[in-house]
Amino acid sequence: MKLLRTIALDPSDTFVFEVAAEPGEWAVSGAFRFWDCDGSKLEGKARAAFRGGFLGVQSWGWSTLAQIVPATEDDYRSLVDLLARQLVERFGAPDMSAAKTAAEEEVAFAQSLCSHPISSLVAVHRTSSDGEVRESFRRLQLREGQGHSKAFSFMELDDDVQPDHELKLAELGRGPILR
Repeated sequence: MKLLRTIALDPSDTFVFEVAAEPGEWAVSGAFRFWDCDGSKLEGKARAAFRGGFLGVQSWGWSTLAQIVPATEDDYRSLVDLLARQLVERFGAPDMSAAKTAAEEEVAFAQSLCSHPISSLVAVHRTSSDGEVRESFRRLQLREGQGHSKAFSFMELDDDVQPDHELKLAELGRGPILR
């Protein structure tokens, strides 16, 4: 089994997002955090989180990248339980049963992003149009012989069926992206 963990290649997430996720915590897409927002009207750090953040489940903070990692059944259950508790405590879910169902769906979606090799990095790009949030994902693969110590040792691999060609990974850490 594979799941997503947050990763920080440099300190930019601490500048880009209001709350940055801690490196190494379990991650999910987190698009549900914006269910009641018009993404096109968000500004500043909230806009950066909407446009390109994975949600760190423990800190409730954001990470520009998530890493595909091996996981056990216990890891999966712990992640679902933690997310369910967070949905009740931080997001106002009516009860643990409803929260657990939602958490299982969110974790299943995160798992669906893990079809690539272990250690691959994933980036997200969200847009909002007519009240609908659209997500596209990109995989970044280490170049032969490189470690995670250098952010620019990655190649972007286009795995999205309908890629968003306006995504510029280099701009994600520079604050709000204006078009």
